[in-house]
Amino acid sequence: MILAAGCVLWRPAASGRGVEIAVVHRPKYDDWSHPKGKLKHGETLSACALREVREETGHACELGARLPTLRYPVNGEPKEVSYWAARALDGAFAPSREVDALAWLAPAAARARLTQPRDRELLDALLATTTR
Repeated sequence: MILAAGCVLWRPAASGRGVEIAVVHRPKYDDWSHPKGKLKHGETLSACALREVREETGHACELGARLPTLRYPVNGEPKEVSYWAARALDGAFAPSREVDALAWLAPAAARARLTQPRDRELLDALLATTTR
């Protein structure tokens, strides 16, 4: 089993109404997704999620509500990714080989940009927690 963790990263919209969602582009897969990555030996899931957000977006974040855990096969192996809602704190994006673009988008635009339907489900789960 491949274990990984990530976040649906958000920040208050500059307009003061609603939120913006961070989506990252991974050139290896040519897809747009939420920041996530594999667990390192001895690392907790929450520590992995925080590290991956920092590595892929350049931002520190504060973990919020747990979101659904996704399970899907990758090259014939089962993968399980634990997710959190996370509010972005300080930081700045710098492109890398793993992630070459970061976009902060309104929820509808993020939904349209996300490649995988499962990532859209996570966005819905985040919106359900931030609008309560």
